[in-house]
Amino acid sequence: MKVNKAELIISAVQTEQYPKNRLPEIALAGRSNVGKSTFINTLLTRKNLAHTSSKPGKTRTLNFYNINDELTFVDVPGYGYAKVSKAERASWGEMIETYLTERKELRGVVQIVDVRHKPSAEDLQMYEYLKYFQLPVIVIATKADKVSKNKRPKHVKQVKEAMQLEKEDKIILFSAETGQGKEEAWKEIRHLMST
Repeated sequence: MKVNKAELIISAVQTEQYPKNRLPEIALAGRSNVGKSTFINTLLTRKNLAHTSSKPGKTRTLNFYNINDELTFVDVPGYGYAKVSKAERASWGEMIETYLTERKELRGVVQIVDVRHKPSAEDLQMYEYLKYFQLPVIVIATKADKVSKNKRPKHVKQVKEAMQLEKEDKIILFSAETGQGKEEAWKEIRHLMST
């Protein structure tokens, strides 16, 4: 997909702040330091649209990005970050749950995991949660360039088995360094947009 326009519309914490443009939305979820912002920037061919940070847990709002006036990416706060108070984590949880369960424009979720490691308990919990609410999921197994080519199939299999991915849910090996998986990710996102 050629991205001519990509801009942050709003950072929202309440439903009344959500955009009213009625564009299909794709949410992006992942652990705090998994490279969500890097994935967004790579897909949109922008350097710093989504802010990457060496400090995990920076995203504390739902960040809505307008893409070409035809799609909205919604960057969801990272999960599994310890240095946040329980109360703050609970309020994030509530905000995310409200969005995922009530937003009519939501077409599906891109869940980002690190292919180098076995999915965490939080990764599994998030996937189960999305499936419970019958949301389509695309799993992006990022940092593929950090795993040798011959070991990648084993790592992908480990992610698939640990998460018990359902047949309809795609898993895509992705690397922001090499651009691997970018076209495939767009293809799947476009497919979700039309559902």
